[in-house]
Amino acid sequence: MVRIMPYLVSRSLPDTRRVTASIWQLLGLSGEGPDHQARLHATRLDAVLAAWPFGLIAQVVACAVLLGATLADTTRNLVEVAATALLLIVPSLTAWAILTARRSPRWTPHLRVRCLAIAATGIAAALSSLLWASTRLPAGPVQIGCFVAVAGAIGMTAIALHPVRAATLGFGCGLVLMLPILSVSILPSIVACAFLACLAVATIRLARIDACHAHDRNAESREGRLAAKMIAEFEGHGTGWFWEADRHGRLTYLSAKVAAELSAAHRNPVGRLLTDVFRMDSAAPGTERTLAFHLSSRTSFSDYTVRAADDGDGVEEPERWWSISGRPVVDELDRFQGFIGSGSDLTEKRRSDAEITRLALFDGLTGLANRQRMRASLDKTLQQQVGPYRPASLFLMDLDRFKAVNDTLGHQAGDALLKQVAQRLQRGVGDAGLVGRLGGDEFQVLLPGIDNRDTLATLARDLIGALSQPYFIAGASVTIGCSIGIAIAPQHGEDAEELIRNADLALYAAKADGRGVHRFYSEDMLAGARSRKALEDDMRTALNEGGFELGYQPVVSTRTTQIIGYEALLRWTHPTRGPISPADFIPVAEECGLIEALGEWVLRTACVQAARWPRDVRIAVNVSPIQFANPAFPGLVTSALAHSGLAAERLELEITEGVFLDESGSTDAMFKALKGIGVRLALDDFGTGYSSLGYLRNAPFDKIKIDQSFVRGAAQPGSRNAAIIRAIVTLADTLGMETTAEGVEVQDEIELVRALGCSHIQGYVYGRSVPADAVIEQLGGVVQVAPVGHKISRAPRTTMLRSAKLAIGHSQGDVRIRNISTSGAMIDGVDIDDGAIGLDVLIELIEDQMFAARVAWAKDGKAGLEFVEAFNLNRLNQLQPGRGQRRVV
Repeated sequence: MVRIMPYLVSRSLPDTRRVTASIWQLLGLSGEGPDHQARLHATRLDAVLAAWPFGLIAQVVACAVLLGATLADTTRNLVEVAATALLLIVPSLTAWAILTARRSPRWTPHLRVRCLAIAATGIAAALSSLLWASTRLPAGPVQIGCFVAVAGAIGMTAIALHPVRAATLGFGCGLVLMLPILSVSILPSIVACAFLACLAVATIRLARIDACHAHDRNAESREGRLAAKMIAEFEGHGTGWFWEADRHGRLTYLSAKVAAELSAAHRNPVGRLLTDVFRMDSAAPGTERTLAFHLSSRTSFSDYTVRAADDGDGVEEPERWWSISGRPVVDELDRFQGFIGSGSDLTEKRRSDAEITRLALFDGLTGLANRQRMRASLDKTLQQQVGPYRPASLFLMDLDRFKAVNDTLGHQAGDALLKQVAQRLQRGVGDAGLVGRLGGDEFQVLLPGIDNRDTLATLARDLIGALSQPYFIAGASVTIGCSIGIAIAPQHGEDAEELIRNADLALYAAKADGRGVHRFYSEDMLAGARSRKALEDDMRTALNEGGFELGYQPVVSTRTTQIIGYEALLRWTHPTRGPISPADFIPVAEECGLIEALGEWVLRTACVQAARWPRDVRIAVNVSPIQFANPAFPGLVTSALAHSGLAAERLELEITEGVFLDESGSTDAMFKALKGIGVRLALDDFGTGYSSLGYLRNAPFDKIKIDQSFVRGAAQPGSRNAAIIRAIVTLADTLGMETTAEGVEVQDEIELVRALGCSHIQGYVYGRSVPADAVIEQLGGVVQVAPVGHKISRAPRTTMLRSAKLAIGHSQGDVRIRNISTSGAMIDGVDIDDGAIGLDVLIELIEDQMFAARVAWAKDGKAGLEFVEAFNLNRLNQLQPGRGQRRVV
C-alpha cells in the first residue's frame, strides 16, 4: 500500500509542467524553443515598445481628466479616485519598463515575462474599471472617454503583438465589468458575457493560427537557409553549377566559379545571351537541335555538351567543356519568365575519354594506330564507293632479324628499335596512308585510293630501304630488314578479311624468297596456302595412322669402305599424291607445330629399329631447332634409349646451325645435358648457314658434316670446292672431330674426298636409303660396300632444243643441240660413226659464232662433243631467234 500511494498521488495530481504548458498554449506562446522563433517574438515586442508610449500618454490624460472631475464633485472620494489612477498608470509604466529592460546589458527579461507584463496591464485596466464603478458616479462622456483611452492602449498592444493577443482579454474583461455597472438592466451584462466568451475563443484560435504560421515560416526559412548552404557548398566544391536566364535568353545568374572561368578570358557573362556565352559541340550525340532552337521554342533540353563560345575555334582543343541542361519557368498565371537550369564540368571526363580512346585505338609503344583502328579504317575505306570500284592497297610488313636484337640487347632495346621503325614508316608513308602496328614486329600500311602497281612497288622498295638503314640503339649499331606483302582492293579482295589474308600470303611469299623484298598477291599463293593446309591435315592423319616410314642411308668409312652407320631419313608416300619430298613437308611441319611430334616419332622409331641390327653401327637422327629449344628434349632422348635398349654411344644427333641463332645459356645447357646422356653430336650442313668458328669452339661436336654443295663439282678442274673441303677437314682434325662428306654421287669424288682427308662418305654413290629390313640384310652380308653410279664427274647439263651449224673440215651442215654443259654438248642429226671419235669440229653455239670441239662419241645419229675451252652458259641469253627455235627446260 505504501508503494502504491505515490503512484496514486502522481495520477491524481496534475503534472506542473503539463499545467504550465496548457497556460502558455492558452496565451498563444506554446512551442517557443527554437532561437529563430524567439527572435521573431522579440521583433514583434520591439514594435509594441515603439507603440507603447502613445497608450501611456492616453492613460495619463485620462487620469488627469478623472482627477479634475473628482475635484469638481465633492461627493467623490478623492482617495479612491487616486487609487484608481494609480492602478491605471502604474501597470502600464511597469510593462513599459520591462519592455525597455531588454536593451539593458545587465538584465534581459525572458520573453514570457515581457508578455506577462503586457497581460497584467490589461488586468489592471479591468481592476481600475471596478474601482471606477465603486465611486457611484453616473456614466458620462468623461468616464467613457477615460476607459476608451485605457482600452485603446491595450488594444494597440494586442494588435501589434500577435502572439500575445491574450492581452486583449484584459480589455474584454474590463468592458464586460463596466457595462453591468453603468447599465441598470441585466441584458447588457448577458450580452457582455457572451461577447467575452466569443472573444476568448477567437483570441485563443488566432493565437494558435499565428503560432502555426510562425512555425511554418520558420521551417521555410530554415529549409531555405539549409538549401542555400547546400547549394553554395555544391557550387563551391562540386562539379555542378546553376544558371538562370530571362525571357530574352540573357543570363541573369551564373554560378560564381563558371562565371569566373568565363570572365578570366572574356567579359562578364551575366547579362549576355546564353548562345553568345556557350557554343554547342555539334559532334556530340543527341544534339540535333541547337540551344537557340530550345530558347526560342521555350522547350526543355538536357545534357548538351558546350564550351566557351570564344574558346578553341578549331585551332586547338578547348580548355573547358561543360554539360548543360535547362527548362522553361512560368509563374502562377502560366506566363513565361525565362529559363533555369544546371550544368556540370566535363573537362576531366572528356580528357579521360580521350585517353581511353587513345589507348583503344593507338599503340601504346609507338603511337601508331593499333590493330583495332587499322581494321576499322580498312572497313571504312572499303565501304566508300568512289567511282566504279573502291581502290585501296594494304601493306603487311614484318621485320627481319628483330628477334636477334631482342635476345642480344634486351627488350628495352627492342622497344626503342620499334619506336624508330615507326618514325621511319610514318616519314616514308607521309599523308598517303595510315600506318599501324599490329603487335610484336608486325606493321601494316593502308593506302586509300592507290592501286597502281608501279607506285606501290616504288613505295615498298623505299620503305624496305629506309628500314634497312642502321639504327643506333643502346650505344650499338643495329641493322635489320623488312619484308612486305601487298594486296590491292578490289582485285585481291573486296572485304577486309579477304584483303588481310591475301596480304599475309604475299608476305609469306616475300619471306620465302629470301626476305628483304616485297611481293604482290597472286592466285597461285592462295593455291599454295590451300595446298599447305591440305598437306598439314594429311600429315596429322599420316602421323596418327602410321603413314610415315624411315629409310636408312649408309655412312661409309673412307679408310675401310665399310658401313659404320646409317642416317635415318623420313619418307612419306601420300595415298593420292605419291611420294612427297621432305623438303616439301618438313617446313610445313615446322610452321604448324607438328615438327616436335614428328621428330619424337622419328627418334623413337629409329632407336627401336637400330637396336635390332646385327652389328653395333651408329644411327644418326636429324634434330629440328624447334626440338632442340625444348627443355624437355634430353628427357625424350633418355626415354627413347631406355625404351629401345639402344646404347647411347650408338645414337648420333645431327644438329644444324639454326640452333645457334638464339645464343643463350639455354643452348649451352642443352649441349651439356645431351653430352651427359652419352650420345654423339654432329654439326649438319656445315658451311651453308650462319657459319662461325665460335660454334666449333663452344659446342661439343663429335663430327662435322660437309654440305653436298661443296662436294658436288669438287672433282671438276678449276673448282675451289676442294680447297674449302681441305680447310674444313684440317679444322676438324685439329679439334679432334670426324668429317662426313655428304651428297657424293660420282665415283671419282670418292677418291677426292679420301685424298682431302674426310673420314666418312654419305651419298648415292654407296646407295640410296633403304627400309629397316634391307639394313639387316646389308649388315649381315659383305663387310665392304662397292660404289655405284657414274665413274667420272661431269659438269651439270642443261636440256635444250635448238638448231645449230656444225663444220667438219670444209663440210658444213645443220644439227640439233639436245643438251649442253660448260664442257660439252650432245647433238643429233649427224651422219658420223665411231671412226670419227677424236675428230676436230666447229659448232655454232651462238649465232654467227663458231666454237672448237672434238667428237667424244658417236652412235645412231647422235654424238657427244667435248669443247676445247669451257663454255660460259650465261652467254646463251645473248641468243636471238634465228633460223631455228631454242627452248631451255
